[in-house]
Amino acid sequence: MARTRAQRRRRTLLISIALVVTLIVLVFARDVSRAGHGSVTGRRSENRSFGVLANTLLTGENLFDGRLNQLLAHGDTLSRVVFAARLEQLAQQLPAWSVAADNLRRPVLAHNVNQTLDQLTQTRVTAYQALLADVASTLSLPWSTSPTQSSAAAATALIDSSLRWNHERYALVKEPGNVKLEATSAVSAQFVAKNGTSGLTQSTSLRLVRAIRIAALRVVPAPLPAATGVLLLPPVTSVQMGVSVLNASYDDQPVVLTIRVTPLNHRGVAFVQRMTTTLGPDQAFAFVPKALSTAASEVARLVISVSGARATVAGVTVEVYRIEMSPSGNATPG
Repeated sequence: MARTRAQRRRRTLLISIALVVTLIVLVFARDVSRAGHGSVTGRRSENRSFGVLANTLLTGENLFDGRLNQLLAHGDTLSRVVFAARLEQLAQQLPAWSVAADNLRRPVLAHNVNQTLDQLTQTRVTAYQALLADVASTLSLPWSTSPTQSSAAAATALIDSSLRWNHERYALVKEPGNVKLEATSAVSAQFVAKNGTSGLTQSTSLRLVRAIRIAALRVVPAPLPAATGVLLLPPVTSVQMGVSVLNASYDDQPVVLTIRVTPLNHRGVAFVQRMTTTLGPDQAFAFVPKALSTAASEVARLVISVSGARATVAGVTVEVYRIEMSPSGNATPG
């Protein structure tokens, strides 16, 4: 049966509409495919970049944990100076962890894994800082901060944070990029939880032995040749002294220096002065007391004493001198 012209026109119109709709669908599908592909590619890149940086941080944490474990387990064989230096070297690494973890918080990744890493890293930093400070405090080592919690509590926090991260670290395995994040170790925390720090406190090489000594005495004007223990001075009206004191132990040692002058021949005046300071490990300090008022032909007893700890081997904490001022003559006043 022959089609009318109107029917042929209607059929052509329907075919054209169908072709246009098909074209629109194909273009839309292509754009959706491209957008989806681009999204996956971007996420894959973000995940893999995060994985590289995160694993670098985690590897550093594990190396730190291993070194700390060795120090805690075998530190009793070291001297106080070496042990303290290694403890300080470890402490200096911790602030960098906080910065690195904070920088990894953006962009937010699937399951908030980067924010979890930041949170747990900050927890570990705080716990490690408390653990190191507690060890230093236990051994009376000089340290910049006081422990915020006991070593046992810090060890528990480290073990718990490690267990949580080792569960959360699989968050990106099935995401674009299939990133595998490193586990964290807690061997040093486990050592402390099991053994405490008694091995360190019982070590003879780490035990604090406080010791100080008078290292040097300087007198202005310079004494004239005389017998040992006698300061024979020209007839000046004042004498200036300087006393150097050495802290021979590895600790912060408070010391008190006392200068006492007692006239023996009713010339001159009595003098007493006390000076205090805190000396750092193996550190010397020069005390400069007030100038002594003196008189010609004066004879006096000078006692210099430093207190705060016992004397070092072959060292002294008290020195006694006899001051003899020359008679008036041609000496130039001080």
